[in-house]
Amino acid sequence: MHDIKWIREEPEGLIDALVRRGTPETEARSLVSSLLSLDERRRAGIVKLEELQARRNAASKEIGAAKKAGDNARAEALMAEVNGFKTEIPAIEEDVKAAEAELNDTLAAIPNAPLAEVPFGKDEHDNVPFDAAPHAEIEGSALPMPAIRAYGFTPKQHFEIGEALGWMDFEAAAKLSGARFVVLKSQLARLERAIGQFFIDAHTEQHGYTEVAPPVLVKDEAMFGTAQLPKFREDQFRAGEDMWLIPTAEVPLTNLVAQSILSEDELPLRFTALTNCFRAEAGAAGRDTRGMIRQHQFSKVEMVAITAPEKSLEEQERMLACAQAVLKQLGLHHRVVTLCTGDMGFASARTFDIEVWLPGQNAYREISSVSTCSDFQARRMNARYRPKDSKGPRFVHTLNGSGVAVGRAMVAILETYQNEDGSVTVPDALVPYMGGRTRIAAN
Repeated sequence: MHDIKWIREEPEGLIDALVRRGTPETEARSLVSSLLSLDERRRAGIVKLEELQARRNAASKEIGAAKKAGDNARAEALMAEVNGFKTEIPAIEEDVKAAEAELNDTLAAIPNAPLAEVPFGKDEHDNVPFDAAPHAEIEGSALPMPAIRAYGFTPKQHFEIGEALGWMDFEAAAKLSGARFVVLKSQLARLERAIGQFFIDAHTEQHGYTEVAPPVLVKDEAMFGTAQLPKFREDQFRAGEDMWLIPTAEVPLTNLVAQSILSEDELPLRFTALTNCFRAEAGAAGRDTRGMIRQHQFSKVEMVAITAPEKSLEEQERMLACAQAVLKQLGLHHRVVTLCTGDMGFASARTFDIEVWLPGQNAYREISSVSTCSDFQARRMNARYRPKDSKGPRFVHTLNGSGVAVGRAMVAILETYQNEDGSVTVPDALVPYMGGRTRIAAN
């Protein structure tokens, strides 16, 4: 959420941010003008209230003085004036509340401002390759990039492999829940569990994240704080009157610091969680209708960091290194791109996407997004810290990244490690999690 004081002082800054995100300039200027008008109406109303309240208090005192002096006419005039405030003040209070509510609702629907270094563009075709530097402190970060494997046969897609094994059942899931669900069985169910456990162990034991087991049902306030609400309501699954199934563990993990003031010594905070996630995929009709790429329910390991503003860009690249490290340890070839302004998420100030190579599709597909949200989410959830060299608190910066999506990692493993006979070789890093099994086969 944007600071109205910043917009008041630098309106061109928001106009530029909106234009870079694809809003026509005339529309951006109209929106900013509307925001400033609402702000002026709110502020003028507050000033008027203060004046009327001060005059009411003074008049009330003058009534007593007039009566004491025997000036009944003045006392009656003052009482009439005070009685008039009983209707005038509440009316102005209501107008201030209405202006403030409209202002906040409008601000809540405006996306974050892209950082200056984010490339300008319209969609994924304008994303720019990013050469991520290894981080010495991140185990696995310095491993070489796994090569694209050569096959002596035509690689199959993951759902062809899983269905041939008999352990990936989309029809059974459709009977239970409808489209975009899957039932995994036997060794594929074990593989999914193994991938999630490997990721969470890597991030906690190697990368310094604190594991959290959060609720997967959250309130309206939590979804507003991380900006899923109100703009993306149709993409979410509602559960009851004011509860939602989480689309990502980013929601509960980031909201752990909502409505709080941290000390600078506590930063950075790094959280990770393995949870089920739920997305309506309202805007994905006709896309990835087969397979596990785009499901309503999926498991994912999420990383969240809370930092001081000066550290957020450095922390983002560290988080990227953590996500890449687990993919390198699994031997999965991938690349990193910086998303352009037209492809960024609503709350993001800068995003790196990791795209894994899928031999069966002969294409790169997103497997992780790593974003810094600057203070955009922190303002929505009132998350602050107290710097050592400052009396007043400041908003923290929040970051999030997939570390990584378990289902998409399974897709990449099945396609990358497939064999001509239909079996799948288990990556070395997962063998301990598979009970020593080195190969997945029907018999």
